[in-house]
Formats: sequence, C-alpha cells, structure tokens
Amino acid sequence: MSLDIAIEGRVATLTLNRPDKRNAMNDALLAELSAFCDAPPEGVRVAILTGAGDHFCAGLDLAEQHDRDPAEGMAHSRGWHRAMERVQFGGLPIVTAMRGAVIGGGLEVASACHVRVAGPDVRFQLPEGKRGFFVGGGATVRVGKIIGPDRLTEMMLTGRTYGAQDALALGLCHYVVDDPLEKARELAAEIAKNARMSNYFAIHGVSKINSMSPEEGFFTEALCTSMAQTSPDAKEGFRAFLDKREPDFE
Repeated sequence: MSLDIAIEGRVATLTLNRPDKRNAMNDALLAELSAFCDAPPEGVRVAILTGAGDHFCAGLDLAEQHDRDPAEGMAHSRGWHRAMERVQFGGLPIVTAMRGAVIGGGLEVASACHVRVAGPDVRFQLPEGKRGFFVGGGATVRVGKIIGPDRLTEMMLTGRTYGAQDALALGLCHYVVDDPLEKARELAAEIAKNARMSNYFAIHGVSKINSMSPEEGFFTEALCTSMAQTSPDAKEGFRAFLDKREPDFE
C-alpha cells in the first residue's frame, strides 16, 4: 500500500507514501486514492491529502510507464479523469498540505482538491511539453479554470515554475504557511463542523453551476438552497443562532 490512511475523529489524513520517488503517482497509488474517495470510512467528514517526506507529488512515475498505442494512451488518460472526478466530487471536502514538488500529475491531483495549503518551498509546474508529452489528468480543465487558459498555455509551453507566493496570487494554492500540515488540520477541523449538506453543495454545486448558463445556474442554486435550508441541520443552525451557541450538526 502506497497510501497511508490515519483517522482521527471526523478527519482522515491520507499520505502519499513513496518518498524515494518524491511521491510520484503510479497506477496502484491512483487506484488507492480513488477507492478511498469512492467509499470513505463511516463517520469521516473531511480528508487531508499530503505527501511523505519533502514533496507532495512529482507527477506521473515515468519509470513505471510503458509504450502505449493511441487507444491505450486514451484509456490511461480517461482512467485519471475518472479518479480525479472521484477526488473532486466524491462528497468529502479534501484539504491538501503541500511541500516541495507539485508537478505534472501532482498539480492535477491538487487542483481536484478543494482547499490547498502550501509551504514556502512549494513548486508548481507542468513540464510535460518539455518531454514531448501533453497533460492527461485534467489540467487543461481544472488548472485552466484556476489560472485561465492563457496562463496555462504559457505555463505548458515554457515549463514555467511558480513558487509559493506567485501561486497564491494565481489561486493555485489558498494559503502559504510554514507548516502546511498543521494549517490543513486546523482547516479540516473547522470544515468537519459544518452541516454535511452544506459541504456537499459547496463541492458539487459551485463547480457545476459555474459550468452552466446563468439561467440554469440560478435555477440550480435555488434547488440547492431550498434543500439545504429545509434540512434538519439548517433547523439546528437556526436554533443555535437564536440560542447564541455553536450548532451541533449530525
């Protein structure tokens, strides 16, 4: 097993554990991550994703790749897409704690997560074009939405590396702190206190609504708010506000 899982209360910490490879992603590790997101343990509300050692993830493990014909290459890329869909839309908020390399497939994994915390030594890069490749794990969609297609094109053409502060300004990460895992734990604990339906709609609703026309988006937003505001947790939130206390969601 290359994915270590530790559970404390409502928070699961997932550690990519291939430090000798800078946590490069192979098919087995990708399958483990996808499987967790498919069926998280009972009671877990939030996950933290981090990497063992000094790096988050240096991308695809090229040493384990083999020659593929176009059909096999297409199938491999689509497998990554399915796995990243499970990370983004599996239902659990995922907070990343990143150090060092967040490169290629590592950036594709990070961009599928919901809250990204970086250390000051983090390096974001998409070097595939310098190796004769093209991104295949969702970068054109997810990273493109974060930094815009123009910046993404330049990043892919030049192999440009973004450090922590530039990445923060672009939105590749949301926080830059000296201890990203400590900050991720703090954020995960707060997110775990939220109502489950509120978290679910934040994950699913915002992304999907922003892919719709305005008219469809407004209608879908109304559906989300009507379901959330009539749930038992919303009633508890209202009572807690009146009672001047913190809500205790199920």
